[in-house]
Amino acid sequence: MTLRLYVKRVCALLLDLDDTLLDGSSFPQTVTRTCEELASLRTGLEARQLQEANHTVFANYGPERLDAWTLGRLSGAELAVEAWRRTLQACGNHDDALAQFAAKTHLRFAWESYQPFPDVAGLMSAVRQARVPIALVTNGAADTQRIKIEALGIASSFSALSISGETGVAKPDKRAFAVVLKALGESGKHVWHVGDSLATDVAGANAAGLTSVWLNRGGKERGKSDAQPDLEVTSLADLTPYILRGVR
Repeated sequence: MTLRLYVKRVCALLLDLDDTLLDGSSFPQTVTRTCEELASLRTGLEARQLQEANHTVFANYGPERLDAWTLGRLSGAELAVEAWRRTLQACGNHDDALAQFAAKTHLRFAWESYQPFPDVAGLMSAVRQARVPIALVTNGAADTQRIKIEALGIASSFSALSISGETGVAKPDKRAFAVVLKALGESGKHVWHVGDSLATDVAGANAAGLTSVWLNRGGKERGKSDAQPDLEVTSLADLTPYILRGVR
């Protein structure tokens, strides 16, 4: 649905990672698999108890350390080890080596779970055909986000990357976009940023003076106080006509 789209030509495309390119729907299953793995070690731990404890830990510890993780003051590896240490302690186990093992096991299962949405391949094909440069603008710890990028096999597709854990600046701060805009040599409404979050992607793109595209896969309703996108789409495939406009 077009809301206030003025620019017809796309000179550069910026993309969010999580829930835009990366389909994280199967990620919760990695916790279940990790808990089952720990229970199988004859440690006296039960998978269900571990899973419930882990859910509680992430509900409390995760938000508590979110800013530190996002801005690079806490690595993804450190966050994972501490979360699993607290999970095990909640179940009466204080074995630090087991917490380290749990974190590594969870990372392995997470790697296996990472996959792109089905519409990513078509978008990548369109930008190659149109020779539109693309960049990634994502919030998160550097190690976590780079593992995801590597797992998806899309690193070579980008001309520039802005990872908040490396730059120390996160969306919706417009400075998060400045890194890739400088690398691309582009700015203004001819640069489109696509993401699933109104609060970070749309608000950030608007602040940076870019064309903001809200990827609303689930058909959510936008609230009155939410940032207003220039364009709303339900699939990355909806962008193909704009990207290929004028291409023969």
